[in-house]
Amino acid sequence: MEGVRMVFSRLTVVTVLIPWAVQGEPAPADAMLEAVVVQGRGASAPTVPENLPASTAGVDAGLIAESVNAMTSAETLKYLPSMLVRERYIGDRNGIVATRTTGSIDSAGSIVYADGLLLSNFLGNSYSYPPRWGMVSPEEIARVDVIYGPFSALYPGNSAGGVALISTRDPERLEGHLNAQGSVQDYAIYGTDERYDSHHLSASLANRMGRGSFWLSADRLDAQGQPMSYATAALSRTSIDPEAPPPAVSGAYRDEDPTGAQRLVFGAYGIDHTVQDNLTFKLAYDLTPTLRAAYRSGLWQNDSETGAQSYLRDAAGQPFYNGKVAIDGTLYTVRGLSPGQSESLHYLHGLSLKSDTEGPWDWEAVASLYDYDEDESRSTTANAGADSGLGTRRPSGRITDMSGTGWQSLDGRGIWRSAGQPGSPHELSFGYHFDRYELASVAYATDDWLTGGRGDVQSASEGKTETHAVYLQDAWRLDPDWTLVLGLRPEYWRAFDGVNATSTASQPYASRSKTTVSPKVSLSYQLAADWLLRGSIGQAYRFPTVTELFQKISGTTSDLQNDPDLKPEQVLASEFAVEHALPGGLWRTSLFHQKREDALYTQRDVTVFPNLTSVQNVEEIQLYGIETVLELADLLIIGLDVRASVTYAHSRIKENTRNPETEGNWQPRIPDWRATVLTIYRPSDAWACALGLRYSGAQYGNLENTDTHRSFGDSSEYVFLDAKLSYFPNANWTFSAGADNLTDYAAYVYHPWPGRTFFANVKYAF
Repeated sequence: MEGVRMVFSRLTVVTVLIPWAVQGEPAPADAMLEAVVVQGRGASAPTVPENLPASTAGVDAGLIAESVNAMTSAETLKYLPSMLVRERYIGDRNGIVATRTTGSIDSAGSIVYADGLLLSNFLGNSYSYPPRWGMVSPEEIARVDVIYGPFSALYPGNSAGGVALISTRDPERLEGHLNAQGSVQDYAIYGTDERYDSHHLSASLANRMGRGSFWLSADRLDAQGQPMSYATAALSRTSIDPEAPPPAVSGAYRDEDPTGAQRLVFGAYGIDHTVQDNLTFKLAYDLTPTLRAAYRSGLWQNDSETGAQSYLRDAAGQPFYNGKVAIDGTLYTVRGLSPGQSESLHYLHGLSLKSDTEGPWDWEAVASLYDYDEDESRSTTANAGADSGLGTRRPSGRITDMSGTGWQSLDGRGIWRSAGQPGSPHELSFGYHFDRYELASVAYATDDWLTGGRGDVQSASEGKTETHAVYLQDAWRLDPDWTLVLGLRPEYWRAFDGVNATSTASQPYASRSKTTVSPKVSLSYQLAADWLLRGSIGQAYRFPTVTELFQKISGTTSDLQNDPDLKPEQVLASEFAVEHALPGGLWRTSLFHQKREDALYTQRDVTVFPNLTSVQNVEEIQLYGIETVLELADLLIIGLDVRASVTYAHSRIKENTRNPETEGNWQPRIPDWRATVLTIYRPSDAWACALGLRYSGAQYGNLENTDTHRSFGDSSEYVFLDAKLSYFPNANWTFSAGADNLTDYAAYVYHPWPGRTFFANVKYAF
């Protein structure tokens, strides 16, 4: 891939120079730059807060419909600059947001809101705690905006990576929508050669009646994913005991692991079939022409079955799943080829009250509640030999119940404008924030892993965290061209009621608290009507999550130890951005830097014996980079639009006393280069053709940087080519077809990315 990286390094230079080559005439005088937002033709206005001291990007529903094969709301971020959602297959519940400074398992490093309601799951910081994408159907999204970096005092320290703001549609009249989508993926790796189909149906009805409006929608996704993991083992030199020989099997595949060492592959598992239902009800009422009350309720239900496929066959031709085996006269142990099942029922409730006078004072109050009403998963590791775990006599297993887990948040925001209107010499934003996260996880033994009742408690983890914060931010227009934004965010954080228990012992943890103050400063200069320069510096604290503090996780091969004494991450970030409005387009280039102290990572502590794997504080990580974004409309011919972004990031571990060998290594899951190119051609109002490219460069999956070979278990570079063709015969009907990963490029984010996938879509609206 060295040649690909060279292409993108040159593309960065070209992208920086293009604005001067294409500008021709200056942009209109009214093209005053405050926030550069990538958006479609006739797009809705960005939903970012006023006086934002940070770079932004966004897409609206029209651009999403023309360019993205989206069966879930997570996919709508696909072509935003420096963004990645780790959706490994359609319907993946582990869709972590990665940004230019955070990796694809750093779930607490960014924030996702929908209509001001918190979707981010800050119960933990790993693949298990993604935003609750299922609470928003892609059909109801009006636009998505992303804010880069922790430069606004309005957001907590989790904004260090970025903030994604999803805005949903408000009806202006009676309207209805019907949507049917299907996809198919032919997947062939090792001994798996299958076709995986997915289907998505949604319907909505909305209306505005006088002062009030409502939106009611139902959404069902029935998706089948490709294998997520493979049972493997390094080449063995262990001889067979002739007194007690294990079964001899064949069918294993041989390849190289991410370090380049030889291994055997025994089978695939984590093959997920998920059926997800989402019901949404929104109600809004204009109490006055400038004061609106709104309520949103969401229900998300999931039924999931994960299967396993063994490549091994014994002498009788029967599949072999788990246990000791003989392969070519050598002893191996097969693990992981076991099924699983889960059922979930979650609720989201949100209530808001917002004024919009554009006068001296405006304010907003938002309260939300997310509840794991039911959340049960079942698993087994006891199926052995020819037992798939799905027969009439099933093995024992474990039931994990997380019912009662959830979070609450409350925000009060206000703004004062010194001259009584937007654009005043002083615009003072202020507010209060509260959130509480509660973990309730209990694991039970069961005689029958699939249908058995709950037996003895094997383990239990409980705990709570809460944060109180206030903020003050003043946008001070020093003169018509200079604006200084000063912000301050004091926060009080507390962790309490933490306990870990087993069947024989209980370990309670003492309460903890921490007070922090995060200053922010930004200075921007309007060089001309279409040129803006901005420099921003912001400090932020990312507090430990409740699971990092209080939950010990026991696995089949290793344990992950919690640490109730973790320190919060401290982030110092800076950005210098140049933004330029082009005729029918825009250009931005940003230089960015981030210093993370006490970064929270799961790693091996080599200073103790035996070595302990746990969430630990890494003393210092430094990252700097450059990001350039370009949007051009009607390029060369009328109807041809191009949107491109290129990002380079250089990230190094500077100090790590618990694992000194990692010092000087790359920060995990941060690629050196990443890029997107999206071209849309509209030959007429009835047709839109889109071709997109997504590139991610070299990166590592662990702090040790040992994974250098592209195979299962590696975080590899990739080049994905996507396409979509849309036909709009009239105002009611839409037909589209497309494909993701057209070249069927095999890549991994530890787990396999999807192979070539075809899509078809029919929509009807009135």
